[in-house]
Amino acid sequence: MDLLTPVHLAIILIIALLLFGPKRLPEIGSGIGKTIKEFRKSMNEVQQDLTAETKQDPPKENKA
Repeated sequence: MDLLTPVHLAIILIIALLLFGPKRLPEIGSGIGKTIKEFRKSMNEVQQDLTAETKQDPPKENKA
């Protein structure tokens, strides 16, 4: 059994509609979309920085 079936999603949307009203739902959806986009952008920047750092600094050899 899947965690979120289409029936579950429909119930969640109906509850959100009742809680926030039809005028606020597009604003909330837009805000969530912008947040996710910014989060992905930040994650990509961090990943690129780490990749650039590892290419610049070769691993140091320990001689014991």
